Amino acid sequence: MDRIEKCREKFEKLFGGKPTQNEGNDPEFMRILQRFIFGEASYVGSLDDRLRELVTITVLSVNQTLPQLKAHVGACLNIGVSPAEIRETVYQCAPFIGFPKTLNAIAATDEVFESKGIALPLQNAETVTEDDRFEKGLDLQRPVYGDEIKDRYAWLPGEFAEATPRFLTELCFSDFMTRKGLDGKTRELLTVVMLAAMGGADEQVRSHVDGALKTGSTKEEIVCALVHAMPYMGFPRLFNALNCAKELLSE
Repeated sequence: MDRIEKCREKFEKLFGGKPTQNEGNDPEFMRILQRFIFGEASYVGSLDDRLRELVTITVLSVNQTLPQLKAHVGACLNIGVSPAEIRETVYQCAPFIGFPKTLNAIAATDEVFESKGIALPLQNAETVTEDDRFEKGLDLQRPVYGDEIKDRYAWLPGEFAEATPRFLTELCFSDFMTRKGLDGKTRELLTVVMLAAMGGADEQVRSHVDGALKTGSTKEEIVCALVHAMPYMGFPRLFNALNCAKELLSE
């Protein structure tokens, strides 16, 4: 198949319709967009459509491109991604992009769920309690990242030296990463994409590329996820992520 045929096939699978021909005010732009994303980028590398769409909704959540997020949440449902997987992909953005932006993405996602007749709220996915919250977060954090964050910020004044690394353990690794709905490998891979899409987080990209490798992703899968994210975040952020993690990703 050429890329036009591939675009038609992928677009039908994801959205249940046909790509743009001459419709709308900007048909030329839409043909470029659709043929590149759905006729080329979507076929390069090993990731399946499920992971590609989770990568896509991660970047769209980070960028707050909510109309496109709604379209791709619908695409996720069309190809059999569960509402729980979609929810967890969006939820886990919070420690990285902040709660307000994540709430915007949640609202857009819930709008699609409701339009599809999916009952809300979804089934509870919490696995920690107030009593074991820190320990369970540390159980996830330590094997992959060690205790270096605590030592690195020991210079902070007063109670912040203890509170800041604890907040990372409890909020990021416990409140979100321990939740049901996504496995640890998928969460780490999506975190790499999230940080790349944010820009200006090279140190964290390197750290989480290492984390993704430790939790089971291959170098090819990580590169594939970043390249698939490129049409939604742009070449500069792709190249920044690849360059800062070159030593970890090169053969």
